[in-house]
Amino acid sequence: MFEFGLPWLLVLLPLPLLMRWVKPQPQRQQAVQVPFFESASQLGQTGKSGPRRAAQTLALWAMWALTVTAGADPRWVGEPESLPYSGRDMMLAVDISVSMRREDMLPEGILAMQFQNTAPINRLDAVKAVVGDFVQRREGDRLGLILFADQAYLQAPLTHDTETVNQLLQEAQIGFAGRATAIGDALGLAIKRLRERPETSRRIILLSDGANTAGNTDPLEAARIARDMGVKVYTIGFGSTEIINGFNRQSASADLDTETLAQIAEITGGAFFRAESTEELVAVHKQLDALEPVELEDRTIRPLNRLFYWPLGLALLLCTLLAASRIRLGRPASRRSV
Repeated sequence: MFEFGLPWLLVLLPLPLLMRWVKPQPQRQQAVQVPFFESASQLGQTGKSGPRRAAQTLALWAMWALTVTAGADPRWVGEPESLPYSGRDMMLAVDISVSMRREDMLPEGILAMQFQNTAPINRLDAVKAVVGDFVQRREGDRLGLILFADQAYLQAPLTHDTETVNQLLQEAQIGFAGRATAIGDALGLAIKRLRERPETSRRIILLSDGANTAGNTDPLEAARIARDMGVKVYTIGFGSTEIINGFNRQSASADLDTETLAQIAEITGGAFFRAESTEELVAVHKQLDALEPVELEDRTIRPLNRLFYWPLGLALLLCTLLAASRIRLGRPASRRSV
């Protein structure tokens, strides 16, 4: 369907006709100069004239009409199209403290093909691969990203642009936010970003491999605030149980506070997951994929194609041709002509 965004501008089309009633003033010092007055006044004139004058007048009228038409914002509005929308608003909070540098994750399954080796990779690289795939599969959800260590930082606000969210996740580096782990601050920041969203659609997915050792917010207090606001928190404790170094077995997750993570999920009505390998982390995100979407009203959009550049381009072309014709005839445009 064709329409104008500013149809009222079309009332300016006959404006040049008013110039026929405007008389030139005697030569004197004026505050405002109109260098094209003589040519503009020709638009409202009638009567016989030579073919050259008629062609110039017609060109000026066409330029004016095309310019006004472009200003009226002509556009083509397409048929309504359904917009995939589930209604979920998810904040992803990912731990990037120094403990995420620990290389205790063996690439398995799809990750083995992605990394093309069987050597252990660090925890953050494993998270980037698995969570990045989870982000790219979201359709209709709005996702945001928080990275935390000593402090929590908002990397991406809630958006449907999952490609950008994934890119920001892939660019995360250990040490960007410090060395410790501020789970409470990350949870508080995520709650703050969700408070304006519909209550039944608020979700937080928090992944950490440690305990709350920094920040000013108690994780359980933040969990109670989330519960009161209708925010469900899904927590993931990540990291292998032990590292085999020669004949020695070292505890790799001694700092992981699974009790607090489980309590956060229980208080908010979410769920706690323990992932000790990349394979288990993939399984966790498959379970998160199965979260029930919130039923909201269907949303539709109508594609909008703006067409103002066509009449504007034609007006500029006519102006160029008119100027070129004057130059070719040996009468270059002066201060008082177009």
